[in-house]
Amino acid sequence: MPAFSETATLNQAEAEWDALAAKYFGSETAAVNVSFGALTHPGKVRTNNEDHYSVVRRFRSREVLLTNMPLDTYPPRDDEAFALAVADGVGGAAFGELASMIALRSGWELTGSAFKWGFKLNEPESLELQESLRVFIRMIHRRLQAESGPDSPLRGMGTTLTGALTIGMDAFIAHVGDSRAYVFRRGRLHRLTRDHTLAEQLVADGILHSIDEASSGFRSTLVNCLGGVFEDVQVDTCHVPLQDHDQLLLCTDGLTDMVSEADISQILAATTPTQIACQSLVDAALANGGRDNVTVVLARYLTATSSSS
Repeated sequence: MPAFSETATLNQAEAEWDALAAKYFGSETAAVNVSFGALTHPGKVRTNNEDHYSVVRRFRSREVLLTNMPLDTYPPRDDEAFALAVADGVGGAAFGELASMIALRSGWELTGSAFKWGFKLNEPESLELQESLRVFIRMIHRRLQAESGPDSPLRGMGTTLTGALTIGMDAFIAHVGDSRAYVFRRGRLHRLTRDHTLAEQLVADGILHSIDEASSGFRSTLVNCLGGVFEDVQVDTCHVPLQDHDQLLLCTDGLTDMVSEADISQILAATTPTQIACQSLVDAALANGGRDNVTVVLARYLTATSSSS
């Protein structure tokens, strides 16, 4: 039987190995089935649509080419991650439309050159992933600034960008501007982002007590966006552990300015396919006036156990 000091040394060595295993391999991600819907509409007032959206699946596969092992030793497995984004262009006419398009196109190009892409998570990886999202958004901001420099006819164009990266049942939100991200869970709508508007800033600074006190002009004036006239950009990020049957909603202010959160909740509570839910959300915005472009992206998450029952 080892002495106490030997036992302590063995326990310390085990702990160090466990820490290394967590660092390099993380925990197994939960098997999850995700259904998506997305829709955009120019609204009833504007002639062009400055909104853009994307839903991207990223996966890592393994394939055995040669082995003398039994084939069932290597069951096929794809590790998946999903990237969702909405962007609402600002700057007027085609400038805003171009800005939101450049933002999403730049995101596609940048992720293609990323040297690291997480499919398994531990706490350090989670923090590092949020940092990488902030860097990623700032790189998009720089690209937009380069396109709209002081001498460019596109000067002043900018865009909001609200995105989510989901790995298994973990969602990572990155946000700039006044588009929004929500989670609908067990009948309640939870807002995950804050609007980067003058009204919100005045409330945060204690000058106003609530958003309701602000004029409509203050509520629509951005104090933070990609590109535009801003030298730097503030990127908000958060990690949201998802639960079975959660719905993740990304939307532009063309929805939230026209449809109350109570009505959004009622639509999401209906057990309809995700694309039909998106159509219902857009229809509600149009029925209430449709004063702006409206865009929604919806993802519904079911664990493998729940989907098979």
